[in-house]
Amino acid sequence: QVHVVESGGGLVQEGGSLRLSCVASGRSVGHMAWFRQVPGKQRELVAQMTSGGNTDYSDFVKGRFTISRDNAKNTAWLQMNNLKPEDTAVYYCAVTLRRFPSSRLTAQNYGYWGQGTQVTVAS
Repeated sequence: QVHVVESGGGLVQEGGSLRLSCVASGRSVGHMAWFRQVPGKQRELVAQMTSGGNTDYSDFVKGRFTISRDNAKNTAWLQMNNLKPEDTAVYYCAVTLRRFPSSRLTAQNYGYWGQGTQVTVAS
């Protein structure tokens, strides 16, 4: 059993920055990831990171976002810079228990999800 909690969302102006935090409690985890979802659209990957430090970013991030983690704390962060209105979404943290050999997973591989934190970017 893993409980995942995100925090750090809010309202920012275009070009601003936010840092999201995710804490997974209950067990040590393998992959940690950030997804986002807009109402009426499919949830999409933002970034993911293995316990060994390998990262994978979706193309739309364009180098603006950085995922990091502290394995001892089961904590991950998403640093978001140069935010755009199209980044507006509910951001979810997701984790796996299994340490997959691949650094590139899909949403189906993530069994534990947080409640989401709203990020709104004003133009």
